[in-house]
Formats: sequence, C-alpha cells, structure tokens
Amino acid sequence: MNSPATGLRVASVIFGIFAIGHLLRLINHAAVTVGTHTIPMGLSWVALIVAVILSIWLWRLSSRSGA
Repeated sequence: MNSPATGLRVASVIFGIFAIGHLLRLINHAAVTVGTHTIPMGLSWVALIVAVILSIWLWRLSSRSGA
C-alpha cells in the first residue's frame, strides 16, 4: 500500500481533478477574482495543459514502477 506507484497514482488523480476544474471554468466562462484582481482565462488554459501533462506523466510512471 505504501509503494511509490500508489503515491504516483494519487498525485496523477489529483492533477486530473485540477485539470477538470480548469476545463469546467473554461466551459462555463467562470470569473475568478482574488482580492481586487481578476484571473485571466488564458491562465486557466496554461494550467489545464500543465495539469493534463503532469497527470498523464505520473500515471505512466506509476505503471512502469510495478503497481
């Protein structure tokens, strides 16, 4: 249960959830405001791409390490 493969899979799922969140923001055109600053939609595109790449990469690593 405490194998590195399990940790990689958990991290992969977390990044996948983040990717889904950014995708939903982009689909719904949801505005995000932090204090007085509005976060641009372009930042969600970048975060979506990074999260998907990390999710896939970590899942593949977990499959190689003998899960």
